[in-house]
Order: sequence, then C-alpha cells, then structure tokens
Amino acid sequence: MLRLGRREFGAHEPVIMAIVNRTPDSFYDQGATFRDEPALARVEQAVAEGAAIVDVGGVKAGPGEEVTAEEEARRTVGFVAEVRRRFPDVIISVDTWRASVGEAVCEAGADLLNDAWGGVDPALAEVAARYGAGLVCTHAGGVEPRTRPHRVTYDDVMADILDVTVALAERAVSLGVPRESVLIDPGHDFGKNTRHSLEATRRLPEMVATGWPVLVSLSNKDFVGESLDRPVKERLIGTLATTAVSAWLGAQVYRVHEVAETRQVLDMVACIAGHRPPAVARRGLA
Repeated sequence: MLRLGRREFGAHEPVIMAIVNRTPDSFYDQGATFRDEPALARVEQAVAEGAAIVDVGGVKAGPGEEVTAEEEARRTVGFVAEVRRRFPDVIISVDTWRASVGEAVCEAGADLLNDAWGGVDPALAEVAARYGAGLVCTHAGGVEPRTRPHRVTYDDVMADILDVTVALAERAVSLGVPRESVLIDPGHDFGKNTRHSLEATRRLPEMVATGWPVLVSLSNKDFVGESLDRPVKERLIGTLATTAVSAWLGAQVYRVHEVAETRQVLDMVACIAGHRPPAVARRGLA
C-alpha cells in the first residue's frame, strides 16, 4: 500500500505525478509555468487529465544560473499554499534537495518531498519525518546537484541503484518517515549516461522486488532523445514507449509532462495485465 497525503493506492494502481516547473529556464517548457496563474492553470489541467500528484520545482535540474535557497523558497512556498487552498485533495510534491526549503513547503502544505539528488542534504529526510511527509529516495550517482555526469562508470549500475536507494529508504523510515510513504527512484539521466538509463529500465523488476514503490521520471529525458536521436520537443513517443515498458515491469509512479497521453498508456497496460477492466466491452456482444 502506498499512502501519500489523503490518498491510498493499491499495489497495481499506477499513479501520475505532473511536473509543474516554477523556473524561468526549465529544459522542457522554458518557463511557461514560472508565473502563478499559468502554473495554477497547469495544476487544474493536470488534475482533470488524471494526475494524482503535482510535483512543484523551483530549480531546474541542469546547470544554469545560481538559485539560492531563499529564491527557491520564494518560487515554491506561496505557490504550494495556494495549490493546497484551491485543490485540497491533490497530493503536493516538491522537488528539492534542500532541508530548509523542504521545511518551508511542508509548513505550507506539501505532502511529499521529491529528493532527486539522492540525499545530498541528509536533513531533508529528517524534515519529512517531522512533518509526516512522504519521501522519494533517488539514485543520482553521487554527483553534486545541477551537474551533468562526465565519463561516469559503474561495475553494475543496478546494484549501485539498489544499494543507494534502499539505504536511503531504510534511513528515512528509521527517522520516522512513514514506511508506506517512501518511494525509490532509479534516477534516469542523473549521474548516468544513456546506456546506464536504458539498463536501469530493463532491470526495473529488481527494484520492484525490494518491496518499495518505484517512481520513474522518464519524461522527455536525454536518454530518450539519444536513443532515438530526437530533440526535446520530439521525445513524446519514445517517452510513452518507455512508460509502457516501465509499467509492465512494475513501476508505480510516473513523473511526466504529458498527463493525458501517459494516462492512456498506463490504463492500456493495466488492461493488458488484467489489473483494470476495459472502459467499455461491447465488441462481439451486440
């Protein structure tokens, strides 16, 4: 059972996490939701299209202009409070590696802290425990936040992913984070080259076998672009193919830009797997 905010999800219930960037320089939308009203409209649309979680980020993942903790908080805290007011049932996640920002957004109503940089600030898990918030424990290859991997190597990339994420998850629970609110994430592209990310995808069942719910953040990433030699705006088909494979292999939570398309893919995979009945069943019965 996965429990986040007011919601509970069964083992075979796929969950969509919609990306809401509060940055002027995000790699995908180039600041389309930097201002409040477009960002709130994005939340409304995402929820209507089937997202259970919105993931609010105040700093782009890649290199760029420095964003202080104070500026990150300015971009996210008030927005989280407004989303909480307008959408009381949505699960609010905040993508941050900083404990000070985590504290502020939890005060404002966040339900989940998405630590995409693999515990670089160990106090972030303590914040999640103090507020009863969930935590995403990610493998980032030990790189510093907002840096790109350079000639990174692993003897066994999945073994490293498992060692790091399971240790982070167990530490979080030992600190008091509810076990049913902890997820692990292989960290596609983070501290990895394209072959690493492809291997991590193929071997997702090894993460699922740990018993922790698995979150994947695949949407329009470089490993998709390099696999198909496509620029950012032409990676949807590759993303959806990777999403379908990940769903079949047992991932549960999907951090995405395109909610409606992802919802259809996940529902179709669930129907094939026998976890969801067809929406209608008229063929051959008339």
